[in-house]
Amino acid sequence: MAINLATKYSDQIAEVFTRASFIKGKTAETFDLTGVKTLKVYTPITVEEVDYDRDGGLARYGDVTEMQDVVQELTMTQDKAFTLTIDKGNNLDQNLVKNAADMLRLQLNEKSTPAADKYAFKRFVTMAGNIVETAAKPTKSDIISKIADASQALDDALVPDDNRYIYLTSEMYKLVCTSDEFAGVDVLARQSIAKGVCGEVFGMNVVRVPKSYLPENVYFLVTHKDAVLMPYKIADAKVHEDPVGVSGALIEGRHYYDAYVLGAKCGGVYALVAADSVTDSPSIAEGVITIPADATVRYTLDGSDPRYSDSAKDYTASAKLTAEEGCKIRAYAVKTGLYPSPVIEG
Repeated sequence: MAINLATKYSDQIAEVFTRASFIKGKTAETFDLTGVKTLKVYTPITVEEVDYDRDGGLARYGDVTEMQDVVQELTMTQDKAFTLTIDKGNNLDQNLVKNAADMLRLQLNEKSTPAADKYAFKRFVTMAGNIVETAAKPTKSDIISKIADASQALDDALVPDDNRYIYLTSEMYKLVCTSDEFAGVDVLARQSIAKGVCGEVFGMNVVRVPKSYLPENVYFLVTHKDAVLMPYKIADAKVHEDPVGVSGALIEGRHYYDAYVLGAKCGGVYALVAADSVTDSPSIAEGVITIPADATVRYTLDGSDPRYSDSAKDYTASAKLTAEEGCKIRAYAVKTGLYPSPVIEG
């Protein structure tokens, strides 16, 4: 006679490893998009000082000009949702392992939070004030130098010393810890560290993130808290017990959010990327823009940065462009699968 062995399912579930948001709490909360889909942000343009002219009559302080401004448009684009049911009969037959509230938490931790973080990192890199290419992947002999370059770039842009964050993959973090210059930089993890931060290097708070979170070909990203935004207009998650048509629980969630770099503070965002992952720059000669192959060019005529300016337009033909008096044509190019080129003037 055969021996029939019993099978038993555990009354515990095996959850996938998850992490809390790496970005939450590390972005500005200055601008509020509550009640609107699009917010336009003004950046006033100051003027250079001149020598005071004691004999200049009414122009002793210089020529009078009206203060100009640049407008950046922030539009919400990410409206995500999910829904699940937990049938009461199925749950009873599975030892009640699928508690609705716990399953909702799993959905948020395993899908919603990582998706939002990955989207924000990609946006921050794409809109960074400094996208710097490196010919070779960083090594333990030069990683500290490359991070120092990033710190210097923020210093030169007058970015405040506090609230700087550098997002490193574990691979890059390992290079920092094993680098030949490690003993000469700020010691990691020797002080009380805030949640989500694992130390400091050159005064920047180090946040170690999974490789899959940073966009492709990005070695590290530096942001200042006040230079980036990640507004959440809706973070809605709920459990309905025995709604119409369902014997059991219905789980629903909706997330309405986006991520931006503020043009006025773009010097506070720096990304180190692999060579050949940045679009070739266009060229400007006598008011004509030459477009790199298969690229799209955006430009402004008022001297504002076309990456963030509401006045930026797409350039599609070799037409003669005339900038406003005292301003220059500014343009950049972007190609599918690559990061935007540096902004050039002409």
